[in-house]
Amino acid sequence: MAAENYGRPVFNDAELLRKGAYIDGEWVETAPESFEVTNPANGEVIATLPEQPVSEVERAIDVAHAAFKTFKNTAPRERARWLRNMYNLMLENIDDLAKIIAWENGKAMSDATGEVRYAASYYEWYAEEAPRMYGTTIQPGNPTNRVITMRQPVGVCGIICPWNFPSAMITRKAAAALAAGCTVVIKPDSSTPLSALALAYLMEKAGFPKGVFNVVLSHTRTPEFGLRLCESPKVKKITFTGSTAVGKILMKQSASTLKKLSLELGGNAPLIVFADADMDQAVEQAIASKFRGLGQTCVCCNRLYVHSSIIDEFAERIAAEVRKFVVGNGLDPKNTHGCLINGKAVAKVEHHKQDAVSRGAKVVIEGGLLPELGPNFYAPVVLSHVPHDAVVAKEETFGPLCPIFSFDTIEEVVGYANDSEFGLASYVFSKNIDTVYTVAEALESGMVSANTGLFSDCSIPFGGVKESGFGREGSLYGIEDYTVIKTLNIGSLPPRI
Repeated sequence: MAAENYGRPVFNDAELLRKGAYIDGEWVETAPESFEVTNPANGEVIATLPEQPVSEVERAIDVAHAAFKTFKNTAPRERARWLRNMYNLMLENIDDLAKIIAWENGKAMSDATGEVRYAASYYEWYAEEAPRMYGTTIQPGNPTNRVITMRQPVGVCGIICPWNFPSAMITRKAAAALAAGCTVVIKPDSSTPLSALALAYLMEKAGFPKGVFNVVLSHTRTPEFGLRLCESPKVKKITFTGSTAVGKILMKQSASTLKKLSLELGGNAPLIVFADADMDQAVEQAIASKFRGLGQTCVCCNRLYVHSSIIDEFAERIAAEVRKFVVGNGLDPKNTHGCLINGKAVAKVEHHKQDAVSRGAKVVIEGGLLPELGPNFYAPVVLSHVPHDAVVAKEETFGPLCPIFSFDTIEEVVGYANDSEFGLASYVFSKNIDTVYTVAEALESGMVSANTGLFSDCSIPFGGVKESGFGREGSLYGIEDYTVIKTLNIGSLPPRI
C-alpha cells in the first residue's frame, strides 16, 4: 500500500497561501505569539500563523457589526453576483485549493478536489437563492387588518468550523449567511486554517465589501474565541460543525444572549443491507460512504448491518475492494487515500479495532498502523460478525474501520440502528420499496439515503436530530437559519368594496 512521499506542492497562484488573519479587508500577519500548521502526512511545518489575542476577535465582531449596517441593505441581485463570482473563482483555482486541503488535512487529492467542487457549489446555489427570500400574506381574524411577513438577515454570524472539510464546512455556512445579507466572523480549526484564508483572498477578488467576511486565528485560545463569539450581544447567530460535547458547550454559552443556533454534531451512521439488495451496488456504495476521507466524515457509515444470509459474501467483497486502495501522501495523485489527522485519531481507530476483536469479531482485513509511511497512516480494517456490545456500536470511530454486524429481521435491525444518542445520517439498501420506505420512516436520523452511499449536495437539507444537532444547511431551507421573520400588521383599513 505504500507510495513515495511528496514534499511542498507547487501552486499556480502562490497568493492563495496567506500568512495572517483577515479582518476588515486587511491581512493581519503579526501577533505577540504564533502557532504552526503541519502536514499530518510527514509532520512538516507548512505555515506559521499569528496566535491572535482575544481582543482581535472582539475587533472582528465590531467590524462585522459595522459592516452589517450597510451590507444588509445591498440588493439581493448584487449579493448574488458576488456569490457567483466566488463560485467561478473557486473553480478557476480548484487545483490550488485542493492542494492546500491535501497539504494541511492529509486527504487524497481526489477527495480534496471533490471537496472544492462541492464547496463551490454552495456559492452557486445561494447566488440563486439570494433573490428568493419570500414572505407571506396572512388574513387575520379582524377583517380590517392585513398581515404580511418578511425575512430579514439575523445579523453578525459566528462560524466555527472543523478540520475534516476545511473548505466545504465554511462555504456551506457562509454562502447562506452572505446571501441573506449577514456578515460573518469565521474561526477555522487551527489544524487546517489555510483553506479558510484562501477563501478570504478570493472574497476580495469576488467584490464583497470590507468587513463582511472575517477570519480570526488561534490555536491555544480557541475556547476563549468561542466564548467571546457566543457571549457577544453583537453576534446574533452561532453555527458550528464538530463534536457533540463542544456543541453543548457553545449552546450553553450562547444562552446568555439567546442567540440563534445551528449545530451539526456527531454521528454514528448505520448502513443496512437487506438480503434482496443489489450486492454490487451495496458494496460499491458502502465503500464510497465508509472510506471517503479515510472515514473522517460525519456522515460516513460507522456501523454496517448486513443480513445474516449474505454477511460473509458481503464482507469478502468489501475486502476485495479495500485491497485495491493505495494509502500514502495525499498530494501524490496515485494514492487513493491519505492519512489520519493526528495521533489521537489513530489511537481511537486502533482502540475500536482491538475492542471488537477481543469480543469475538472476525478479522477479514487486519489493516492497522503503517509506520513506514508515518505515524498518522493507518491501513483500512474490515471486521465481520462484530458483536453488538462492541465499543464501535456505540461510538463514532471517524477512521478507516469497517465493522460489519449481522441481523435477521427488520424490527431487529431498526432497533440496533436507533440504539444511539446520535441521529445524523442512515443508509438503506434493498430492492423492495416497501422495505425502503418502512425502514426510512422508522430510522431516527435527519437524513436517510436509500441505495446510494453518497448523497451530499447543495440542494438537499443537511442536518440531524437527537444529539447530532439541529438546523439545516443547504437546500431551500438553509437560508432560513440566517434570517428572522418580521410580521407587519396593517390595521384600520376600510371595508372591502
